[in-house]
Amino acid sequence: MATVGHPLDLWSMKKCVLLLSGGLDSATTLAIAKSQGYVVSALSFDYGQRHSVELDSAKKVAAAMGVTDHRVAKIDLRIFGGSALTSDLEVPHGDDPMGRSEIPITYVPARNTVFLSFALAMAETIGAFDIFIGANQVDYSGYPDCRGEYLDAFAAMANLATAASVEGRGTFSIQAPLLDLTKDQIIQRGLQLGVPYELTISCYDPIDGKACTTCDSCQIRRSAFAKLNLSDPAPSIRGYDG
Repeated sequence: MATVGHPLDLWSMKKCVLLLSGGLDSATTLAIAKSQGYVVSALSFDYGQRHSVELDSAKKVAAAMGVTDHRVAKIDLRIFGGSALTSDLEVPHGDDPMGRSEIPITYVPARNTVFLSFALAMAETIGAFDIFIGANQVDYSGYPDCRGEYLDAFAAMANLATAASVEGRGTFSIQAPLLDLTKDQIIQRGLQLGVPYELTISCYDPIDGKACTTCDSCQIRRSAFAKLNLSDPAPSIRGYDG
């Protein structure tokens, strides 16, 4: 597990804030945090994303996994655009998400920085010093704000920018337990912990609330289930056959 900021101390770190998108990675991260004894406060975002159906999944996942403090922050990143997820740009379909060198058009400028900043504010308010994020730098689309060095930098900033840290009440850390796992390893871990993957959605361009199966995120997810000889239990336009 990747821990950015300080070593895990279960005695003092029972509370955490967890970024919950409603996708496979964040649901698995939630299960890991709970398995480590954390009391989880989950934070989701209604940020003008075209795949806002993920918020329904986030609510279902939170309820199914016993999270009693789940908040949804409403912001509007569509005022900036710059991404196929927050503008009228087309989401790529059918390309090989692992075979490109450029950052894809589904990258949302500064999204994780915005999300982690909100999570940091929430954490300081409720007296939590660990922030969990389902970032992954192995089987992913190449987003710069999913890398370990970025999370290191954010943790350093958090401990310079908060009263709780400056006054010595605690040290903030960014917990990224999936950072160096392949997608199939993430799924294996989640299955061991009972993650309800049938409630999640990872799709960038859902159709009638179901996964399209051909965007980057769908392809990476479906490939990982296939490596495990499993069908993806979440609904897609092809049914439930993964």
